[in-house]
Amino acid sequence: MLNTILFDLDGTLVPFLQDEFIHDYFKALTVRLTPMGYKGEQLLDALWKGVAVMVENDGRVTNRQAFWERFTQEVGIQALALESIFEDFYAREFDTVRSVVREKTDRGPFIRMLREKGYGLVLATNPIFPAVAVETRLGWVGLRGGDFDYITTYENSRRSKPNPGYYRDILDHIGRRGEECLMAGNNPVDDMAALKAGISGYLVTDCIENPGDLPLEDYTHGSFRELEAYLAGLPALR
Repeated sequence: MLNTILFDLDGTLVPFLQDEFIHDYFKALTVRLTPMGYKGEQLLDALWKGVAVMVENDGRVTNRQAFWERFTQEVGIQALALESIFEDFYAREFDTVRSVVREKTDRGPFIRMLREKGYGLVLATNPIFPAVAVETRLGWVGLRGGDFDYITTYENSRRSKPNPGYYRDILDHIGRRGEECLMAGNNPVDDMAALKAGISGYLVTDCIENPGDLPLEDYTHGSFRELEAYLAGLPALR
């Protein structure tokens, strides 16, 4: 029986287009770091390489460790001192990137409804950001970390989407079987990889990320409003 819902964050709970988000995020980060002597192009190249090793992580280390190992290889070991700067950026200037959100949205009542019905809730956002950056983005749609039983971040994760092992790690952590869970996300590659871990999927199409133009008919899909209606119709568990 379904008892746990996993939600993607970017483009799913928070309605924005990924390209617009990345543009404004990198712009704000560059403004913060350029006065410290880091060139924009060098910085962005190092960030992308750091993201790549997190996506390829096989569980050897946490995503946080994988990122900083590669990032400092690119810009120098002195860049380890930037971690606290990044944390401060995500807690402050990063909030300005909320301008990419396509409409004012409050997911609070919806998430509370599921909680009151007795469903477990997991924020299965790709764990390539620290917890503080996730918390900031949750605030853009009226949510906070405490609304979820478990949140994947780069500190607590050793794999990333679309590795099915990422979803298996979540199942192990929350003590659930795949058939007890539903993953809702907007990317048929990253989010629907959950199916390979035995988790059912719902592809949210409002801000879909589908660069490979994969056929949507392969997945249960619809708008976020349709997902809300489906989940609202589920039986209460308590």
